[in-house]
Amino acid sequence: MDGLDITHHDHGTRGEYRAHLEGHDETGLLTYVWRGDSLVADHTIVPPEIGGRGVAAELVLRLVADARANGWKIVPQCSYIDAMFRRHPDWADLRA
Repeated sequence: MDGLDITHHDHGTRGEYRAHLEGHDETGLLTYVWRGDSLVADHTIVPPEIGGRGVAAELVLRLVADARANGWKIVPQCSYIDAMFRRHPDWADLRA
């Protein structure tokens, strides 16, 4: 998506992905915690001001790409992330 910048912020046992859409001050978030060797994706939050543009989907796609690159397993605790996993059976190998 043009004008969307997603950054990953690792804080040890917790972390988040932040989405910044050009021309907007609001930030979309995908948060997670580590539980053992699995990443528990617990929240996806996109403010209404930047909603409806696919920001949440892009956050999840970035998480999935990083999981593939780093050998992570994901517990999709957030209902949105769980729905994305159900829509993408090719991600089954990433589910913890």
